[in-house]
Amino acid sequence: MELRRNTFKHAIAAGEKQIGIWASINSPFATATYAAAGYDWAVVDMEHTPGDLATTVQQLSVLEADGTPAMVRVPWNDAVMIKRVMDAGAQGIVIPYVQTLDEAREAVAATRYPPNGVRGFGGTTRATKFGRITDYAKRCEEEFALILQVETQAAMDLALDMGQLDGVDGVFFGPADIAADLGYLGQPMHPAVWEAIMAVAEKLMAAGIPAGTLVTNPEKAVELYKAGFSFIACAIDSGLLARAADKVLSDVRGGLG
Repeated sequence: MELRRNTFKHAIAAGEKQIGIWASINSPFATATYAAAGYDWAVVDMEHTPGDLATTVQQLSVLEADGTPAMVRVPWNDAVMIKRVMDAGAQGIVIPYVQTLDEAREAVAATRYPPNGVRGFGGTTRATKFGRITDYAKRCEEEFALILQVETQAAMDLALDMGQLDGVDGVFFGPADIAADLGYLGQPMHPAVWEAIMAVAEKLMAAGIPAGTLVTNPEKAVELYKAGFSFIACAIDSGLLARAADKVLSDVRGGLG
């Protein structure tokens, strides 16, 4: 058995636009409702949710069954958690709040086996189909996507250098935290926030480094894709459910007068 191709990783490397969804409801049943929708990639979020490794594995299983490249945003830039999530079979990892080049290098090292890194080797993990994927150790680096998330102006100032590191596949802008860092807490769509993001994103794009972000406004997502962004999470499952529930209730109450 051979390691499957990571279509997301190779697509963004080729400059193809990838439309994603953010999985924040820690339920495989909820994940199944959109796993077959046709999104190009999905991120299972462990940073801002109650999800643990067990729920993450269940969500990964559902996404993989429908052919959606499944990534995980780990809670922190922690080599132990990164190792466990990789062993669980994630096709990529988003590392939050990367602030320095040293932290970026540590993230790369955590995803690679010696002598290229510090990842511990486990031969019968879910990632290897419990030892059945015979080329895993040889090919895992070429089929694994590492995305670094920048969330402050200081991190954005280093984004180009981070993105040029061997082993980094893209840079992800976190607009909510960038907004907070710039003095616009709770205003991720403020024009000043996007002016700052675009100034850095354009440098990444010019250098051929894939840039990504999360926006839940479809018009803004289209605008960013046209501006050169490679991968955007265009919806959050919990947000979709909340807005749909609110709309139904509002429509029915409005109809009753």
